[in-house]
Amino acid sequence: MSDSPISQPRISFGMIVLNGEPFIRYNLRALYPFAHEIIVVEGAVDSAAAIATKEGHSTDTTLQTLQDFKSNEDPENKLTIVSREGFWSEKDEQSQAYAKRATGDYLWQIDADEFYQPSDMQNIIDLLTSKPQITAVSFQQLSFWGGFDYLSDGFYLHEVGNHFHRLFRWGPGFTYLTHRPPTVVNEDYIDLRQINWIPGPILAHQDIWVYHYSLVFPKQVMEKCRYYDAADWVERDAMQVWANETFMGLRHPFRVHNVYDHFSWLERFKGQHPPQIVCLIEDMASGAVAVEARSRDDIEQLLRSPKYRLGRACLKAISPLRLAVIQIGRWVKRRLLGKRNGSDEDSAG
Repeated sequence: MSDSPISQPRISFGMIVLNGEPFIRYNLRALYPFAHEIIVVEGAVDSAAAIATKEGHSTDTTLQTLQDFKSNEDPENKLTIVSREGFWSEKDEQSQAYAKRATGDYLWQIDADEFYQPSDMQNIIDLLTSKPQITAVSFQQLSFWGGFDYLSDGFYLHEVGNHFHRLFRWGPGFTYLTHRPPTVVNEDYIDLRQINWIPGPILAHQDIWVYHYSLVFPKQVMEKCRYYDAADWVERDAMQVWANETFMGLRHPFRVHNVYDHFSWLERFKGQHPPQIVCLIEDMASGAVAVEARSRDDIEQLLRSPKYRLGRACLKAISPLRLAVIQIGRWVKRRLLGKRNGSDEDSAG
């Protein structure tokens, strides 16, 4: 008699969304084949009031799109929509709202503008199936900028901002603690990244990424920057200036990422988009989806500039040296703190 096949883990996808057009429908379609359930928390936190309705909802058609998907594209009843009249206190509360409803074996956090290649998602699920001891998985991003043909990269992404903690073991007694950074603890209150964690660089070496379309459309970027300017946890206080001068005007071509106090640059994307992003691009081209796109002319001119290519090459050469110095500093700090605390062990995560 042959052994019974190993059942794949049930994945609960959790999303918080405000003004998620034009991505939201395409994202749900991308997740659906892999989902045990998809729990979407729609609405605004207090600091996003400037880009929300007075009742705390999206100002675009996000909520209607969710309801339409539920009515017409959810034959297996996988989608749960969580929404309320009024504002959420913070994104911790929103994330906890989907987490407490999750019934899967793993909780996979996702934003409306984050996509994966289907083969990569299946590879991750296969990995969790074969190694159920894994408690957390992080990813690195491809950060799209100004359109679907360009990527932003830079010191911040290399050193700090490229750790997307997205996938967590889930079960009775587990708790979603914080949204910044996404942190889940088990029934013993241990951070899952301190147990059996797969960091993003390991998957990046296998060409597995999160495709992050957060800086693509003018409306999308302007709204994000208005929210960041109002949020008390953001240290940069000129986000709307950056949006107007750099995202729209390219006045600072080595500060293109919205964490603008670090050097960054643009490169041409030469890979393939996830299938649902291809569908979105085709629907935009046919007129089925109407969204204002940023002009590409100045980006193309910049990428053709020998001076810009030289500057970018210099920054890319410096970046790994900076990262090595930072990592050595962190290691020394951990060792010194460990000795002061009577321990020589490095902390995980």
